Amino acid sequence: MTEKIKATKALFEIDEYIDKLVKKIELLSYVNPVNIESEKRHFFDSNYSTNPVFVYPEMDFDKFKLHREFYSLPIELIEDSYIRELYEDIIYFYSGLIQCIETINTGKKFYYNSLHTFGTPTETDVENAKFILHFEDDSNQDQFKPKYSPKETEQMFIEFSKQYNFSYNIKYSETMGAIAMVLNNIKTLVINNNHTFSQNEIGVLTNHEIGVHMVTTMNGLTHPLKIFSHGFPNNVETQEGLAVFSEYMSGNLTIKRLKELAYRVIAVDSLAKGYSFSKTFRLIHNTYDLNSEDAYYITTRAHRGGGFTKDYLYLSGLKKIFNYYQEGKDLSILLTGKVSLEHIDNIEYLMKNGFAQTSKYQTDSFHKNSNENKTVDFILKNLK
Repeated sequence: MTEKIKATKALFEIDEYIDKLVKKIELLSYVNPVNIESEKRHFFDSNYSTNPVFVYPEMDFDKFKLHREFYSLPIELIEDSYIRELYEDIIYFYSGLIQCIETINTGKKFYYNSLHTFGTPTETDVENAKFILHFEDDSNQDQFKPKYSPKETEQMFIEFSKQYNFSYNIKYSETMGAIAMVLNNIKTLVINNNHTFSQNEIGVLTNHEIGVHMVTTMNGLTHPLKIFSHGFPNNVETQEGLAVFSEYMSGNLTIKRLKELAYRVIAVDSLAKGYSFSKTFRLIHNTYDLNSEDAYYITTRAHRGGGFTKDYLYLSGLKKIFNYYQEGKDLSILLTGKVSLEHIDNIEYLMKNGFAQTSKYQTDSFHKNSNENKTVDFILKNLK
């Protein structure tokens, strides 16, 4: 009995220490350039021929010390081999994220670290993207017209969040590539202060950022183990898939939005083929007929840091979650925190052994299915 208590104590101490270390490595805080807008002007002035020169936030931790702290953790003290193997995977995963951060803006080094952590589109992913791009989008509708200031948008987020019994911080950014995002480690919604929001964007973002990302952030904090909060290995595809699926279930997923996700796949694929920023931009602007503003931001998302492959996972994640839902499986287990489909067995094992609990907060849209867009249904059912 004493040995069992000691082993459990070691698990909690290791879990707690990993959580402390992980708080230092929010990748999105480092990989977003601080001069996106000024470089856009230079890029447009060059007639799309001169690649932007992006500047990034300073890294504020000692990378060697952090690697050493991860690998010096006494994982062997976790007696349960099943849980020990999970924590070994966690350490490898977060060491990979540190390598991503420390190589930002070093060209191929960052790209290869990003590739190792997030992967790259398969031929099937690219085919799915091209399939979506064949459809006529619906962007001339009134719901897509820019109307709302960042301050008005903040109020709509606050109003939407009243259905959830939790609180979070809101701040603004002048330098982010996205128009809104959740920073998990500090429970903060960040709103792009340079953007004017449409009705559809607010519907998308509230259900995506609050309905899933903030829900899983808050659920992650309810467990005995902090792994649910800082994140399982390879959780991005599942988390983004859930978030876009929430857009679908709430009736906000449109052809325009699906095409945006498809363009991201094309951009990352072109990055993997060795295309420069300007060549990727011209591919999606000229060949695939995306307007110059959106093409710039999608290209920036893919090429930031030196080549960030994460963006293709939104579409592949959506397809996997859609299939999971169609099979009648329980989505709530995927809301327990920053978890991934491939670790469902781990989650169930941890629950069975008292290290985790069921989701306190549920994504509201998952219980409604307000989607009435038959074309969106057709596309999702026919993705490979």
